[in-house]
Amino acid sequence: MSLTEAVREGNRLALARLLTQVENELPEGRSALAELFPHTGRAHLIGVTGAPGTGKSSLVNQLALYYRRNGDRKIAIVAVDPSSPFTGGAVLGDRVRMRDLAGDPGIFIRSMASRGSVGGLAQATASIAQVFDAAGFDIVIIETVGAGQSEVDVARLAHTTLVVEAPGMGDDIQAIKAGILEIADILVINKADRPGVENTERALRSTLELAHPTKRISHHGRILDVPSTPDVQGDKLMWIPPIQKTVSTEGKGFGELTEAIARHVQYLHQSGDWAARDRAWLEAELESALRETLFQRFLDTVQKDKYEETVQQVLNRNISPYEAINALLNGASNRTS
Repeated sequence: MSLTEAVREGNRLALARLLTQVENELPEGRSALAELFPHTGRAHLIGVTGAPGTGKSSLVNQLALYYRRNGDRKIAIVAVDPSSPFTGGAVLGDRVRMRDLAGDPGIFIRSMASRGSVGGLAQATASIAQVFDAAGFDIVIIETVGAGQSEVDVARLAHTTLVVEAPGMGDDIQAIKAGILEIADILVINKADRPGVENTERALRSTLELAHPTKRISHHGRILDVPSTPDVQGDKLMWIPPIQKTVSTEGKGFGELTEAIARHVQYLHQSGDWAARDRAWLEAELESALRETLFQRFLDTVQKDKYEETVQQVLNRNISPYEAINALLNGASNRTS
């Protein structure tokens, strides 16, 4: 039995070996990805992001536990950690909080090093998610370090993006200044038992109303906001991100959170956004692979000393990077013609 067949049969050791090959970008890993690709496209990818200190790891832990205790779904967790400055491997401190998941055959946790990639999201994360998808996992939860560009990367990869906030972070809402709200499908106020949760929720609702004006109705003399559910704008369904409160340390609020996630999945299918999101990130992966392949092919056609000489000219400010590109491309085309 081949490695990919063993992975599809549920062999956890084979899965771990393949994930290592894929993460290290070995030729065997790329070949296996090609074999597995026709079997992907079924899993629900959930991105979890937000500022450090909001309790993302504890939330992921409780979310996975809730899914396992309330259904027979297989859960994979991809935890993207900051790289160790000494080994380049993942720093596994946050994974200690996921010890509750140990021993469950329906859960597989994979920690990945960001390896210095912009925003902390490793380029191999999408490939790792594809392996879990092909291996029959129903839900793949991707947790990022929550810094910079990683949130945008998660939003591109995931079907549903959870942005996690917490009260008492030194600001009413960290996400506003980072622009995270633009990519949130569901907003989660974790550590909701802390003082200041009302201020955090108020700030989030105010910001959401600017982006998505909510309808207000009068009911027995009280002004009520219409709940954040799929709305219709013209002939197009529109999703207004709901705000859910959780207390991960006590497992509170996860029934409501999973219900919100289920509503978002329903919206994605009804609106056609599920297929649109798949297309968007697959196109991005194709473009990324194309750039890498073309750049490597270019390096194979240009003389090394010529390349180094051109780089030195740029460093000396003798020519601009754009002039350098033209010179190198012209040189390469002359060699191949």
